Amino acid sequence: MKRSLPPKAERHRHFGTVDPIIGSKPTDKEKMPDLQNKPADFYFPIQQVGISDVKYPVMIESLIAPTTQTTTATFALTTSLEQDFKGINMSRLTEQLHLFFQTHLLTDETLREFTAILAREMNQKAANVRVTFPWFFTKTSPALQKEGMAHAEVTYDVSFDETKGYTTVISLTGAVTTLCPCSKEISEYSAHNQRSFVTMTVTVDEGQAADWKVVLLEAAESNASSILYPVLKRPDEKAVTERAYENPRFVEDLVRLVSADLYENDAVQSFTVECRNEESIHQHDAIAKLSYTK
Repeated sequence: MKRSLPPKAERHRHFGTVDPIIGSKPTDKEKMPDLQNKPADFYFPIQQVGISDVKYPVMIESLIAPTTQTTTATFALTTSLEQDFKGINMSRLTEQLHLFFQTHLLTDETLREFTAILAREMNQKAANVRVTFPWFFTKTSPALQKEGMAHAEVTYDVSFDETKGYTTVISLTGAVTTLCPCSKEISEYSAHNQRSFVTMTVTVDEGQAADWKVVLLEAAESNASSILYPVLKRPDEKAVTERAYENPRFVEDLVRLVSADLYENDAVQSFTVECRNEESIHQHDAIAKLSYTK
């Protein structure tokens, strides 16, 4: 038998809903007190204050197909805070994010523009925008040229300061294959290999334009034992296996070889290269890290 229920409003009351009170505080924005903008001495300036883990859809460009794509980016938006300000109006940060990236592609150039806008709109001298997103690119298999979609994680960290100007730091984490040189040397046949994750973080010259996603991906893949592919048939698998065997790499080898490529790039001012091998015959990972400032 179907049960007869009370009306929805009555059900809500049954579960605790009460009538709103008649308040005495203003409801018009112009009449509401703004605690953050009351000037006083608040002891210390703050270098960064704002919001993080803000997800927003963005359009990016790439030299590798798909040349224009939509992805979901995660932002951290901060500004400096002078000693005589109690706080910032954080709602302005997401407001500016929405206004700007509705009409702009996400590039290192537009990020610099956006970072300066944040500082200006918040009446502060400095701002920082950090954004991370997955970048997708077409990868074709080595023998049969079968297409699939691969991806890497990209981070832009852009800072603006009224006196110092801009600083742009770009990171990319990509996955490759490495084959153990020691295993190849001591074994009668075969050698163990592993999936390796290479993270490259570079500080770049603001005057040098480049698709840094592609530059960093190339540095990782061209120095590895083999590239990873989304689609492999048997002839492709044979080609990948043999290429890895012909190019054995320790984790130390890979960070040095990637660093050599970045060292030769005149637009790179400093870099850090990290590699983590998910070992296939150990329970632990192997890691290496190299930093260099020109």
